Amino acid sequence: MINGWMTSVSDANIISIALLLVVVFSLLQGWSRGFSSATGRLFGLLGTGLFTIASLVLAIPAAAYLNPYVETWASGISLPDTKLTQWQQIYYTAVSVLSESPLVRFLLLLLISYLLIRMLLGLLSMLLPFPQLRRTKKFKDRKITQVSRMGGAMVGLIIGLMRSLVIVLALFICVGLNPESGFSRYVESSPIYSQSAAAVFEPIVGETVQKKLPILTKTVAAEMNDILRRKYEVIDHEIPQDIIGAAGDIVGQAQDEEKKARLLYDWVGTRVTYDYAKADNYLQNRVWHEQTPQDTFDTRQGVCIDYARLYAVMARSQGLQVRVVTGQGYDGRGGYGAHAWNEVYISDRQAWIPLDPTWASSGDWFNPKDFDETHIRENAL
Repeated sequence: MINGWMTSVSDANIISIALLLVVVFSLLQGWSRGFSSATGRLFGLLGTGLFTIASLVLAIPAAAYLNPYVETWASGISLPDTKLTQWQQIYYTAVSVLSESPLVRFLLLLLISYLLIRMLLGLLSMLLPFPQLRRTKKFKDRKITQVSRMGGAMVGLIIGLMRSLVIVLALFICVGLNPESGFSRYVESSPIYSQSAAAVFEPIVGETVQKKLPILTKTVAAEMNDILRRKYEVIDHEIPQDIIGAAGDIVGQAQDEEKKARLLYDWVGTRVTYDYAKADNYLQNRVWHEQTPQDTFDTRQGVCIDYARLYAVMARSQGLQVRVVTGQGYDGRGGYGAHAWNEVYISDRQAWIPLDPTWASSGDWFNPKDFDETHIRENAL
């Protein structure tokens, strides 16, 4: 075991080096402080750990109790019909998340409950009549003996092992959240980590971490991705009158849903031009210029998400059910890149049909048979 640890350190495994440094640092710290001071530090860490565990245990039922009340409150808040400021957009997006993302809502309540309970327990500990350990000037000036230093070093070693186990636990959870990532494989290549986790944590929570945390990660990721949809729902909630008027003129007297959808597709696809400068600025410099459907309507320029958002608000203004879809689009060179398009619900078909106004200039992409061959659907906003 020791040989494996030394090999890991010699191979410059950062995880192994960090865990060993924590132990060595704590040992030297205990040596310099002496037995009495190091013991006080140990009890302080144990007290902090107990407070943390108690706060977390109490926070779980507190979050579960508050959860339905927060959901009811958030569900009762409606978007106003007036134009929203930036702060109002943030507020209503957050309220929408609290209303319709149960896991994110619970985790947020858990965090808030934990922080409040931890603070209250800390204040309570200061009010309780615990004897305060104070060092007198005589004690501070007293010379630390070698025996005291050796005892302090042993206590420091215990503190170091405790600190290392906390780090191992954090890494164990991270690996469980995304076991197939390169980071997880690197962590597991450390024998110090892998042997510590196998000996201490896997017998207790190993099965739970391996089976349930990846599912939790996917659920949280799905709900976090849904935040983007809610953001655009809030921003695009109020449809400007000039867009409503233009959409009404485009569909004219058409009553058929598919006919309306087709007319709007033709208009957006032929009136808006692709903004290559915006796309290049993002791809090369990672600078994203956010624009609203009103901006796209006024400038007649945008990238795929701008086409899709403008189409969506125009379609909604004419009573159509429409979604903005994000995913991967074929790039014509054998690969795929990030892309956005739309889906419209047609009552007569009882189905959602896909359409891509961004690609309208290169062909007919209104519900073609081979749409799925060039578009990989990931999320609906």
